[in-house]
Amino acid sequence: MKNIAMRLMYDGTNYHGWQFQKNALTVQQVLEEALSKLTGEEIKVTGCSRTDAGVHALDYVMNFKTNTNIPPEKLPYALNYHLKRGITAVEAWEAEEDFNARFSSRGKRYVYNIWNGRVRNPFYADYSWYLPYRIDVIKMKNAAEYFIGKHDFSAFMAAGGSQKTTVRTVRYCSVTEDEENKGLIRISVEADAYLYNMVRIMTGTLVEVGLGRIEPDDIPRIIESGDRRESGLTAPPEGLFLKKVYY
Repeated sequence: MKNIAMRLMYDGTNYHGWQFQKNALTVQQVLEEALSKLTGEEIKVTGCSRTDAGVHALDYVMNFKTNTNIPPEKLPYALNYHLKRGITAVEAWEAEEDFNARFSSRGKRYVYNIWNGRVRNPFYADYSWYLPYRIDVIKMKNAAEYFIGKHDFSAFMAAGGSQKTTVRTVRYCSVTEDEENKGLIRISVEADAYLYNMVRIMTGTLVEVGLGRIEPDDIPRIIESGDRRESGLTAPPEGLFLKKVYY
C-alpha cells in the first residue's frame, strides 16, 4: 500500500471547513468521496490543518493510503475530473510510509486580506474583511512585530481548542499594503503551529490597533496576560488563506 501526499487549492466559501461533519458539506468529505470513486477503494485522508468554514487554502497538503495503480503524477488530473467546483488537486507524490500531512509539518504561513475603503470591492467580497473605516497601517505594522518570537498565545485562542500546550513560535508577522490594489491590506503570519482561531484573533487585535482602540505597545502586555478578554475581536473567516505548508 502506498502513502500518497497531495497538494490542493480550495475556495472555502461554500464549504463548512475542512474536517468531516455529519450535517454539513466539508472539503474532506468531497475529497474522500472523489478519491473513493476514482480508486474503487474506501479512502480516508489526513489533512495538514482543520481550516474553519469559509477559510481558503492556496497550498494545502493531505495524505492517504491506497493500492491504486494510477501513477502519483497523474492522480491530480484524474481526481480533478471528479471534484466539485472550488477544489483543485495540484500535484501528488509517493511519500515515506510515516509521512503525516498534519504531524510532519514544521510550520505554516497564513495570509489575511482586509479591504479598507469607502466602498466594498465586489471581487474581494468572499476573500477579505471589508472595513469602511480608515485604519492606521503604520501602527499595525509596529504592533505586528511584538508577536514575533516564542510566547504563550493563550490570549489569542478561542474557546474550544484542544492543544496540549499554548506556547507557539511565530517566525514572521507583517502588515503590508498592496501597491497595485489600493485599499488591500495583507497580514502575513508564519509559525511552527497555531492555536484555535489564533491568526483570526491576532488579525482582529491588529485591526483594533489600526482603529486606535489598542496601542501597539499594549501587545506584549496582552500576550503576558494570557487572557482572551484582553485581545481583540475574532476576524471573520473569509479573509483567511492558508498560504504555505512547510515540511
